[in-house]
Amino acid sequence: MTSQAPSQAPELSLGTSAWIPGPRQVLREALMLTRLPRGVVGVLWRCVRPDVAVHVVEEIGDHRDLPPRLTDATERDQPLEMGYGPALHREFRVRVVGAQRGAVDLVDALARNMNRAVVPGVARFDYVAASGAMAVGEELVVRMPGPWDGPVRVLRRDPTSFLLGTLDGHLEAGQIEFAARDLVDGDLEFAITTWARAGDPVADVLYSRIGLAKQIQYLLWVEFCVRAAALAGGRTPGGVTVRTRTVAWPDEISPEEISRQTV
Repeated sequence: MTSQAPSQAPELSLGTSAWIPGPRQVLREALMLTRLPRGVVGVLWRCVRPDVAVHVVEEIGDHRDLPPRLTDATERDQPLEMGYGPALHREFRVRVVGAQRGAVDLVDALARNMNRAVVPGVARFDYVAASGAMAVGEELVVRMPGPWDGPVRVLRRDPTSFLLGTLDGHLEAGQIEFAARDLVDGDLEFAITTWARAGDPVADVLYSRIGLAKQIQYLLWVEFCVRAAALAGGRTPGGVTVRTRTVAWPDEISPEEISRQTV
């Protein structure tokens, strides 16, 4: 986070137009662009010659694939119903064998520095209005080269998970959860669950029609799972399972069904 003189520091909110990147931020953005080719190659390599198996399941979804309801919605939130095109409910799940960290320790490590599990040059998490502890209400921005910055806020935080919701201006509309759990056999399971629609009509073309943004998201979170497993100090012999349930919107979801979604 860029430091500013007290007299010029804006309110720590992504919604203020007074926030202007300083020289250090500009330099970081430039360096990120120079790392883009290496980062893209690192992610695409998993498509060409994966060192971890990826098991893909595609299904037709329904109203049961809705995200948790926002109980403290603000005017800056960009929930699923404000998006465009079909809704995607995706689960990225990996079993970690021989993990040296437990679920609580791993989630805490990721919450304090999510960049430990992303490919440099492809994405970066900036804790813009946050203490770094991922407390409820704090905000982050997912930085990506090009006009893809994604502001989010923390909706829920407990010892083994945290839930983020998209804010106005995000490429997507929806929520994403990062969670881990200790299994009875001593292994660890890490999972990323997303509920997303395109954030605007242009994103809908890239996300749903062309599929470019959808594929980038897929690669980003598969790699995140692999790196989270490495951060836990374990192995992933079973690979990563990616389950995608697609729901046509709003044809297959009635207002009554939306109102019945669980908190």
